[in-house]
Amino acid sequence: MKRLALVLFVCAAAFNVYAAPPAPPAAGSRPAPAQANQAAPLPWSALTPQQQRILAPVHKKWSHLPPERQQRLLRGADHWVKMTPEQRRRARKRLQHWRKLDPKQRTQIRKRFQAFQKLSPREQAQIREQFHNFQQLPPAKRRALRERWKKMTPAQREAFLQRWQKQHAVKSPPAAGNN
Repeated sequence: MKRLALVLFVCAAAFNVYAAPPAPPAAGSRPAPAQANQAAPLPWSALTPQQQRILAPVHKKWSHLPPERQQRLLRGADHWVKMTPEQRRRARKRLQHWRKLDPKQRTQIRKRFQAFQKLSPREQAQIREQFHNFQQLPPAKRRALRERWKKMTPAQREAFLQRWQKQHAVKSPPAAGNN
């Protein structure tokens, strides 16, 4: 049962990675050109050549994007530059997966991420540890646990979550949804 709980929280946390906003620039790094004035739109010409290269796919739409979206894209571009080739490969793979999801799945993932963000740091760490432990399981075992979870009714899932909470003294794990 412990491992099944792990699956539940792994599913909730794992897919949330796709919805996570890019990390802010590291301390001491050069800020993006518009970070001083976050409310104003940023002209494409104000971007560094490196940012323009990374953000080239949105060049034609850039002037029509809300300033907040521009800022998020700039933070993402700055973060991309600092990633290792392996991190970039994994990010591309996650993005491809995200694009294949239907809107309902994306919405569900965003809600799970928001619920995860509201948890205490201790609860978040617990879920991350459980996700790591789940990832260490053999693929066949992970598949079996996922299938077992999928076959549960919503009432069975709720009962399972309540038992798991009591066993692990966790106040409020994120909702798992019906997946």
